[in-house]
Amino acid sequence: MPPSDDLPPGAAPVGAVVMPFDGSPSRDARAVPEEVAVSVTYATVPFAVMMATPTDLEDFAYGFSLTEGAIGAAADIRAVAVEPEARGLRLVVNLAPARLHAHLSRRRSVVGRTGCGLCGIEDLGDLPDAPRAAGPAPPLSLGAVRRALTALETRQPLGEATRGVHAAAFADGSGRLLLVREDVGRHNALDKLVGAMLRGGIAPGDGFALVTSRCSFEMVEKAAALGIRALVAISAPTSLALDRARHHDMLLLAIARRDAVTVFHGADRVLTDPVPA
Repeated sequence: MPPSDDLPPGAAPVGAVVMPFDGSPSRDARAVPEEVAVSVTYATVPFAVMMATPTDLEDFAYGFSLTEGAIGAAADIRAVAVEPEARGLRLVVNLAPARLHAHLSRRRSVVGRTGCGLCGIEDLGDLPDAPRAAGPAPPLSLGAVRRALTALETRQPLGEATRGVHAAAFADGSGRLLLVREDVGRHNALDKLVGAMLRGGIAPGDGFALVTSRCSFEMVEKAAALGIRALVAISAPTSLALDRARHHDMLLLAIARRDAVTVFHGADRVLTDPVPA
């Protein structure tokens, strides 16, 4: 493992003992991903406590706020402050007055574990439901998907150091990676990506998202909340994720490997062109 000074943000050095089933124990230096409680507060009103990696937290604030319905655009947030607390971090999100009023009228309490995507929902009627996009999803190049998957292998510094986090990325139509975000939670990684795209003004319809996790219902809804029209996942989708992809007419590709990808929705719009040089 590299010295602690060479570790990427979000990685913590630790000592460990490797104990082979056949052989002698040996001491080893490892890195583990940082995980802290992150409280999201709008004005002075707490909304959520999520377990997350303490990197790119302003992106997370924007993305989480959008996918939770607290905002509809980047301009709805006036400022974000990260405040240390005794047992974690607090994200204080200052909303525009009209947005704050609307948010407080529908506020729910959210207490989230690292892998929690529907925390705080008490009724099925409160399930997330992103607006449906107008028109069919644009075609997607299979060569672009392969190019993006290959590039993503070397664009996960925290994952490389710790082997314990998820990544979410966005690529343009040619497969060139524009953004990558990492976190111990797969939902958090996607929220960070959504927030970075929202803040950076990246058009969600001009490319596709990739996630290094399974594709569950919430991942489709979070992508749809921003207007992403194609999602590629390393692992398999759930049945409800596929239902929601069909509902949004989102191209859904999963079980992505170096030699193949499985198209679960939109195969007629996935173009089998040559891989770009």
